[in-house]
Amino acid sequence: MNMYDLFIKPYESATVLHIFLEAIATVLGIMSVFFSIKKNIWVYPTGIVSTIIYVYLLFIAGLLGDCMINVYYSVMSVYGWILWNKNSEDQIHVDVSWAKKKEWMMAAILFILSIFLVMIIYYYKPYIDNHFSMENIEFGFYHLDWANWLDVFTTSVFLIGMWLMAKRRIESWFFWILGDLISIPMYIYKGYGITSVQYLVFTVMAIIGYVNWKKSFKEKYRVQL
Repeated sequence: MNMYDLFIKPYESATVLHIFLEAIATVLGIMSVFFSIKKNIWVYPTGIVSTIIYVYLLFIAGLLGDCMINVYYSVMSVYGWILWNKNSEDQIHVDVSWAKKKEWMMAAILFILSIFLVMIIYYYKPYIDNHFSMENIEFGFYHLDWANWLDVFTTSVFLIGMWLMAKRRIESWFFWILGDLISIPMYIYKGYGITSVQYLVFTVMAIIGYVNWKKSFKEKYRVQL
């Protein structure tokens, strides 16, 4: 598969508005990760707008199952915004630390629950994508391809990343890096070339984010000593 097939052909039938909105969502998504690296609360306003745009794009594309998952991301971002706002002394920046044992246990529970929830969405996806009509619909997982199964996994990985980031935990970056790497080929397969480039950028930025948060924690610890 050449560059034309990956990044141009999928957009031949797309409207100018579609391309513009996907580009804006990509830029806002990158800005969101940049703000998260800086421990800046603007990670959430920019991220929420980005995911809401994807909700719209996926809705008009008829990918209602994927659309609902992005609604899920948006709700989690609001939760994170509230927590960061409560734990920020200047209403902009927050302190970070490593996760505790109880938080890892909760993360494991959330991961399992998320897998279960996303599989329910995909089970009913033929009904959802048929605009909630029962006509000629058969429930199940028969319609899933490898990208859909990866989506079930990455959605849960990103959920843990979002939850740990809301808690301001350094390990959140491990989950962002893993999810971003998996998302690159997945979005190319789905025909969202611009978005796949975004996740490539996200991977690099997530590595930088981990290094910066770890460094910030060490510097704060030295000051306390």
